Amino acid sequence: MISRKITASIQSGSMIRKMFEEGNRLKGIYGEDNVYDFSIGNPDLEPPEEVVRSLCALTASPAPGMHGYMSNNGYLSTRTAVARSISTASVTVPPEAICMTVGAAGAMNAVLKSILDPGDEVILLSPFFMEYINYIENHCGVAVIVPTDPDTFMPNMDRIDAAIGPKTKAIIINSPNNPSGALYPKEILSALNDRLLSHDRVIHIISDEPYRELVYDGGSAPSTISVIKNLIICYSWSKSLSLPGERIGYSAVSPEHEDFELLTQAIVLANRILGSVNAPALFQKVIEFSIQAKVDITNYEERRNLLYDILIGAGFTVSKPAGAFYLFARSPEDDLEFCKRCAEERILVVPGSAFSCPGYFRLAFCASEKTIRGSADAFRVIGRSYGLCD
Repeated sequence: MISRKITASIQSGSMIRKMFEEGNRLKGIYGEDNVYDFSIGNPDLEPPEEVVRSLCALTASPAPGMHGYMSNNGYLSTRTAVARSISTASVTVPPEAICMTVGAAGAMNAVLKSILDPGDEVILLSPFFMEYINYIENHCGVAVIVPTDPDTFMPNMDRIDAAIGPKTKAIIINSPNNPSGALYPKEILSALNDRLLSHDRVIHIISDEPYRELVYDGGSAPSTISVIKNLIICYSWSKSLSLPGERIGYSAVSPEHEDFELLTQAIVLANRILGSVNAPALFQKVIEFSIQAKVDITNYEERRNLLYDILIGAGFTVSKPAGAFYLFARSPEDDLEFCKRCAEERILVVPGSAFSCPGYFRLAFCASEKTIRGSADAFRVIGRSYGLCD
């Protein structure tokens, strides 16, 4: 027998993955061009040329020992490059603050293992990436869900204050946000920092930042490390460099953090205990040599605009997201039932309930332009069936 906890997790499963698998089933019946899959944030742009060149050069002329073990927190040269890339005029990040990890998920698990005792609480701001709950429970913590303000999806400081108790150990923030696309301005980050510093103990702010570079309309994400004192960043190049399958990321502890020395050591130990040992050696070097590279987000911005216009034209209520890969639209009925209705028209979306925010549905606009354009008629059919459009 397997554990009861894992049995329950298998039965509940991930709604995103379930929709992804449903998409594969429908594509087998109707053909890939006749299924409009917006279920998963899997970037379809290829990595930037700098990444490709670095990878080719490293594999063609490998340095001796390049595929061996290194320090558990990663190559010093890589960590130095990463530290420089997130340093600001006001905060100089040392390489000791960085631990190279197996993606942002690896970073998040190492961080939570480092800080949580059984029963400790972690505040989550809904809507949020649903795997956070699994990560917290995996390290014997308890998730405390606090809704953001409706429509803007911005943190509500009074609700956060009310949720803080004697067992509160951390809060997880994610900006630009999955699934809402909300981008927290510097003023919000500063207010959150001030609120948490007003308590008589350290409450960590864990900032999950895989979409940090994916900001549209000429905007940019404010530097969290410039604003937040007791900060831990979890980052991945999955989205910014289109490398989700390579599983390369890092954790970064602010040098201003009150527990900097112990926390940085703990994360390295947790990274080893969890079985990662170290991040993939080859891709640490690829990242080091292409640290300034970025995908062309103009492609994503154009797709965002196209899908947004299609939804508005079909009568749906949705705010245009400032960043990330997703539109988060209001559902005209129970979101689970609505997603089933969409599947009848061969459109695959994810219910807001998957992000602890029922009444909405999420669409990933990193799908191809062909898929987005092809979905327009189907969305209008759905909109008309709910009386949303003519």
